Amino acid sequence: MKHPLALAIHGGAGTIRRHRMTPEAEARYRAGLEAALQVGYAVLARGGHALDAAEAAVLSLEDNPLFNAGKGAVYAHDGTHRFDAAVMRGDTRQAGSVACIRGVRNPIRLARLVMEQSAYVMMVGPEAEDFARLHGLPFEDTAYFHDELRYQQWLRVKDSDQMTLDHSDKGEKNYSTVGAVACDRAGNLAAATSTGGMTNKRFGRVGDSPIIGAGTYADNATCAISATGHGEPFMRAVVAHDVAALMAYRGLSLAEATAEVIHHKLPGMHGSGGLIAVDAQGQVALPFNCEGMYRGSWQEGGLPVVRIFGDE
Repeated sequence: MKHPLALAIHGGAGTIRRHRMTPEAEARYRAGLEAALQVGYAVLARGGHALDAAEAAVLSLEDNPLFNAGKGAVYAHDGTHRFDAAVMRGDTRQAGSVACIRGVRNPIRLARLVMEQSAYVMMVGPEAEDFARLHGLPFEDTAYFHDELRYQQWLRVKDSDQMTLDHSDKGEKNYSTVGAVACDRAGNLAAATSTGGMTNKRFGRVGDSPIIGAGTYADNATCAISATGHGEPFMRAVVAHDVAALMAYRGLSLAEATAEVIHHKLPGMHGSGGLIAVDAQGQVALPFNCEGMYRGSWQEGGLPVVRIFGDE
């Protein structure tokens, strides 16, 4: 049976307001999202696996300094960049994730290496970096990851205990994570998520992105999910797996299950953000409960769609 191809991506969510974004900035964000859709969907179109497509899309976003993952990520309390990332494939339910790693050019590649080249699901810190070196992954110095806006954000709070979201100079609060979910021709699903976390984070803080079942999940029988939001409520709500469970145990559709979690469960836990989801029928859902979410999707037979604001 041939399944319809589908890909969805996100680049973070939050108080993203149309009147506060210049036309030039909006154009750059839309171009970055569309570029990620193009490279990810090209993998699906040539018969590639859903995981390869999701990884390719996230790699594009990690390499784009507009987004808080890889190049251009926010600064931690010690002035370094610390990354979290995860991948999961829905056919085998294998998963790999990394947290609190430094210097790895593309953390999503390391998450996949953990899944495919180790007996583990999760690795953290310097030992995970050693694993990356063992397998020849590229490393970069701080200058590569530097972004002046995010550096200035960090300077304003670095001498305090305050941990902040990815604020713009205009006061917007963005839960900046990148992610992709995909359905390939065989009906295989996959999810990939990557983030630089929160500005001035310390004490080894880890968000939901690398936590399987919280920020990332995939199961061919239900859906693939990549979330973006304030990580602590997303972890407590086990958001990604909860969507899959609602589909498996209550028989909800993808749209119903994602809406139940994002619009009904999370607000009661003071959880703000969104997610992207895909099922084996090629359906996509991109719900969020804040003012905007950098997002895009491409379903077979249609054209790529990129959106930012809540009124689109």
